[in-house]
Amino acid sequence: MAITNNLQDKVVLITGGTKGIGLAVAQRVSAAGASVVLNYGRDEAAAAAALASLPSSAQALAVCADAASPAAMRDLVARAVARFGRLDVVVANAGVMPLRDLEAVTEDAFDAAFALNVKGPFFLAQAAAPYLSSSSSSSSSSSSTGNGGGGGGGRLVFVSTGIARSSAVPAPYGLYAATKGAVEQLTRVLARDLGRAGVTVNAVAPGPTDTDLFRRGKSDAVVRGIEAASPFNRLGSPAEVAEVVAFLAGPESSWVSGQIIGANGASFV
Repeated sequence: MAITNNLQDKVVLITGGTKGIGLAVAQRVSAAGASVVLNYGRDEAAAAAALASLPSSAQALAVCADAASPAAMRDLVARAVARFGRLDVVVANAGVMPLRDLEAVTEDAFDAAFALNVKGPFFLAQAAAPYLSSSSSSSSSSSSTGNGGGGGGGRLVFVSTGIARSSAVPAPYGLYAATKGAVEQLTRVLARDLGRAGVTVNAVAPGPTDTDLFRRGKSDAVVRGIEAASPFNRLGSPAEVAEVVAFLAGPESSWVSGQIIGANGASFV
């Protein structure tokens, strides 16, 4: 697929942006002309490698910040705006996938999962909303397609999981599915709320995707079994998920809001 510069002059902030799906999103949107802010947790080497993997023409900033901390998310947004002067798209991608049976979930594990998967994205959205609204206002004033995305307004994209809507979730995924169910409902509520300011809000729900996060704690036999459950007999790639995120971030999605878009190769239908 030819990549057009449909995100030229846009600023895209991605949490968990230096590995896996987040990195693939950064590479995809920067190739489309966006400036990118890549949030990461601790891995300085991965952050440096991520920046080096972007197009040579890309304007990019890597920021170390705890994506579970409301204060850190406010500071992340402030640093993005200080560097680039605006913020047009936020992709709340950072997350953790705890795999524990009910009896093995501790209160600390529960709190940590909800902090990174729900609390952090919630307060990131809160901090970013005024800037995304400003992006929508400036875009709609120069566009004839109406208010809202108007072709180029503010975009908020959450990352969920196909498991959140499955009726056959393995027991160890219970805590993870609960956090992502919260994210999906937040997506619907904020779509109505921020839509009044011209901001679209959506979530992409990947199926099994070949990332370090997905493979962590799984044997090769388990991974092969998951591949076999897909009619395509494989895992998805981060780049395939990134294409969906790029669509939701771009002007073509101006009338798409409040939606949970599956990117799972029919693993969940």
